[in-house]
Amino acid sequence: MKDIYLGLKFMFSYFTILPVKFNENDDLSTPKVLASMLFWLPLGGLVLGGLSVGIFTLLSSLEWLAALLAGVIYMMLYGFLHTEAIMDVADALYAKHSGKDAFEIIKEPTVGAMGVLWAVGIMLIKVAGIVTLLLHGGWAYFLSILLISRLGLLLLFFTQTFRSSFIGKIQEGFTQTHFLSSLLLFTGIGVFLASWHFLLLLGIGLLFSYFFANTLGKKLGFLNGDVLGTTLENTETLLFLLGAALWL
Repeated sequence: MKDIYLGLKFMFSYFTILPVKFNENDDLSTPKVLASMLFWLPLGGLVLGGLSVGIFTLLSSLEWLAALLAGVIYMMLYGFLHTEAIMDVADALYAKHSGKDAFEIIKEPTVGAMGVLWAVGIMLIKVAGIVTLLLHGGWAYFLSILLISRLGLLLLFFTQTFRSSFIGKIQEGFTQTHFLSSLLLFTGIGVFLASWHFLLLLGIGLLFSYFFANTLGKKLGFLNGDVLGTTLENTETLLFLLGAALWL
């Protein structure tokens, strides 16, 4: 039970900017704690989305401005962690085309102009999708998509091999039971939020996440944490636009 609780706390501390405190004797490196961290990953998206919807509701009199703030604050709540990954991946792809070592480029602390442009472009499209959903009362779809994008990452954690010692360590204890249990739990929550529409979006989201990440992996020659972050951002962007187009 303690490992499950520590994994939950570690998930919030690693994937969000929400304040989380640990004791000096807490060991976060055990396979059980790391597996628990992944199990709870979709919950992180649900909590951040809930906070964003709450902000939109409180400021609803501001209409589109409230929706814009909610969309940007959602990304601020995870510290733009995944948005930064887009910059690194874009730079690595352009470097690969120039005959450079993509892995060395992706590890550099600096980013190039193309990486920034790609990140800003995707962020603008993503926020536009969030604004559209919230203004039309699609908060349930918004929350559902945040669950789906992270379930897509769990699928990748479970099925892929990464060029990252940290991710490899995380994967050690993440068994089929962890993956299926998380999938069933958060699918149930998603169906409660958005009915059968969730299952349709889930199928699209999982397929897109899998093939998008593998396409990036083939182009780069490896998969790493930046590919995961880029996959999450692009999956959410696609599903926000699909959700707005299909049901609003």
